[in-house]
Amino acid sequence: MLGKDWLFGVPFWEEEHPFFFVHETQEDSTPAHVWQLHVRAGKVQDFQAILSSLIELAREQGGYRGVLALASGKSESPDVTLVALWDSLDAMRASENNLFLTEAISRYLVCCEGLPHIMEQELLACDFIATSARAKA
Repeated sequence: MLGKDWLFGVPFWEEEHPFFFVHETQEDSTPAHVWQLHVRAGKVQDFQAILSSLIELAREQGGYRGVLALASGKSESPDVTLVALWDSLDAMRASENNLFLTEAISRYLVCCEGLPHIMEQELLACDFIATSARAKA
């Protein structure tokens, strides 16, 4: 939950910020699974195919909102950060309990070194939500 936080020297609570999504309560929050993975050399195409197949499975999960994949380091063996957004903490937890999370981990083991590091985080700010809403209008 946000307290008296500052953004670019301006307190959040004094001004409306059109490019940022800021929630007031835990119920309004957008939870995320943040994955840290390291793709083995020569396995980038395998990783991309696995990610695509997992996105299809995730879309079948109630409350799944989408994923962002970021890569850094060597292009033939990148470090990857995945941010999967969910409607609610309950929806995210349901995906953990119905074996979706286990399935995802087992598929990534084919092309990644070690187990992925997975954290639960909360979306603080995002311009994608505003952009998506404007595009649909």
